[in-house]
Amino acid sequence: MPQLLHLDSSADLQHSHSRALTAAFADAWASGGSDHVVVHRDLHRDPLPHLADAALHLPTRLRPADAVVPPEAEALQQALIAELLASEVLLVGAPLYNYSMPSTLKAWIDHIHVPGLTSSFDVAAQPMAGRPAVIVTSRGASYDPGSATEGWDHGVPALELILGASLGMTVSVITTSLTLAETTPLFAEQLDRAREEFAAASAQAVELARRLA
Repeated sequence: MPQLLHLDSSADLQHSHSRALTAAFADAWASGGSDHVVVHRDLHRDPLPHLADAALHLPTRLRPADAVVPPEAEALQQALIAELLASEVLLVGAPLYNYSMPSTLKAWIDHIHVPGLTSSFDVAAQPMAGRPAVIVTSRGASYDPGSATEGWDHGVPALELILGASLGMTVSVITTSLTLAETTPLFAEQLDRAREEFAAASAQAVELARRLA
């Protein structure tokens, strides 16, 4: 059965743009067949712990001889990696928080990004190579090319590096900006643009999900 691993990390449980977009994607993907399975992990509602020991950055065979890893931490990491490896498609809700990804999402990355096990710059050691990874990012402001804030988004580039270059996945990015225009007077004049971007991102999410289903 084809499986979609759907991650959400927004702390906003009522008005989140990234949650709305990942839900639209997941629903469209699941409609591709009765055998399509969606595994949803809400990293905000059920946050993962930080790595219990630095040795968890490495597979067992490459750890220092004196490394002692708590068994429950080892079991959690192995479960998260198995969940990822069992998935044909990865969907990541990644709102931009303080110009980076939410800490809850970073904790998941730290658990599953294990050089020599799940990641490598050698394709032979990339079990997720070629599988689709869809990053859905919502940004409160705008980061247009040529603007003063161009390049301030450090969330998506990091995810593209980790999921794309290191894990070898085929990465697509769905972006909606100026989400603060709905609630913040500073961005009120750009409300129309914000709504147009969200509508376009919603359509893109559904189209991409149907194509990957």
